[in-house]
Amino acid sequence: MTILAPATKPLADSARADLSKRSIPHMVLSTGDATSLTAPPSFDLGATSIACALGRFRVLGNAIVTGGIGTLGLAACSALLEHGLSGLAIFDVNASQEDRQLALLRKRFPLCIITCFQVDVTNESAVQEAVDSAAATLGTLDHLLCFSGVVGCVNTLDMTAAHWRRILDVNTTGSFLCAQAVARKMVDQGTGGSIIFTASISAHRVNYPQPQAAYNVSKAALITMKNCLAAEWARYGIRSNSVSPGYMDTILNEGLGIAEARDIWAARNPTGRMGTPDELTGVIVMLSAVTSSYINGTDIVVDGGAIVF
Repeated sequence: MTILAPATKPLADSARADLSKRSIPHMVLSTGDATSLTAPPSFDLGATSIACALGRFRVLGNAIVTGGIGTLGLAACSALLEHGLSGLAIFDVNASQEDRQLALLRKRFPLCIITCFQVDVTNESAVQEAVDSAAATLGTLDHLLCFSGVVGCVNTLDMTAAHWRRILDVNTTGSFLCAQAVARKMVDQGTGGSIIFTASISAHRVNYPQPQAAYNVSKAALITMKNCLAAEWARYGIRSNSVSPGYMDTILNEGLGIAEARDIWAARNPTGRMGTPDELTGVIVMLSAVTSSYINGTDIVVDGGAIVF
């Protein structure tokens, strides 16, 4: 007679005892006093009303922008440089193909250091190497903006595991790897900094008419990750926020193949259209500005009102 082994082996008494003795790390929050990196700031914005108005949205220091060659990322890079950014390092998987865009940026901002690295954000060692190189070139790292991302519309019943993993790997894990590597630099510097993730209205509700479960989940995960990092890293003076764009008028939303979908998106939006890349830059500048030191853990939706339905 054959005796079948049980499907699961009961946990040994010693292992249960070990579990009961385990401890977990605890978050450490900032005290907010004068000796902390979250102390109340004192702003010297300028002597005149115009100087104060400009100074309130001044962006200081250096930034890394992932996906910075894409339409939204490039618009954000230009806006940050216009508001005072000193140095810029663009991370993009297609960086070697976009010399023209970089040349235009360097021509517009000749006093700024502008460099570019070809980086696969899903590769941990490649991300670390690029962050190290950016720090060596620029000096301090004060801002990180994560625009790298991919989208894929697939009926969920037909979705492969590889497709699911790819979307989450680029959109969520890639953003985490960049944030972790840059945050470590910020902690070593002792200067704090700002991290901005690009989430989406897809993080807040199901899109229609296109099926894109993997993309929606990847963006919802970004918002939760932003919340976690805002709590954990505040004591280092690091602010973690996100923006959630609606449908934006970029190359990803062009072509006859999605014309019907564009019409549906517009019909379901109170504003009646898609957004332009420049309509996202105001929020990017605000979250990066010197006076945004008390904005931490927030997500700002920029979608023309589509999310109200």
